[in-house]
Amino acid sequence: MKLWLVRHAAPQVDAGTCYGALDLPADPAATRQAAQALAAVLPPGMRLHHSLLQRCEQLVAALLGLRLDLTCQPDPDLAEMDFGRWEGQRWDQIGAAALQAWTDDFAHHRPGGGESVHEFMGRVARAFDTTRRAGHDTVWVTHAGVIRAVRLLCAGQRQVTEATDWPREAPAFGQWRLVTLPATRVWAAEFPG
Repeated sequence: MKLWLVRHAAPQVDAGTCYGALDLPADPAATRQAAQALAAVLPPGMRLHHSLLQRCEQLVAALLGLRLDLTCQPDPDLAEMDFGRWEGQRWDQIGAAALQAWTDDFAHHRPGGGESVHEFMGRVARAFDTTRRAGHDTVWVTHAGVIRAVRLLCAGQRQVTEATDWPREAPAFGQWRLVTLPATRVWAAEFPG
């Protein structure tokens, strides 16, 4: 089965701002462009699962407007990591000591009092396992952190203890990755959105 991992379009936020669970809108023109590119390549009758954050819901609404054959289902497990009190702050104002505390206990520290990487990975793994059990091609409209977590899950890694083990790469805004489940260990092709 195939899993399409789609990242929302660029959010309307200043560069350098910490946002995960912060519910930001995406750029409308970029959302339309991403929806048009994705609508042109998705196979008929695909099931969309999506984060409830508005930047993802905007892309889903645009896709559904272009493709009446698609069905959608919201999934809270596909939300980005929650950074608690850090949400909306500039990364450079959070402070080196706070960032170091997270790095020192990467798996279990709750940055800004939000969600730990351990909790986040567990949440994404739950959605991943549900999708695998369903056994049909699926589209996730989600966030960079979720897509990075799936990369680890595809490699059989369910926990991350060191910050250096967290994947750095993710699709750009409005782009996607396509992975084959369940047996893939290869990070599949990237397509521009």
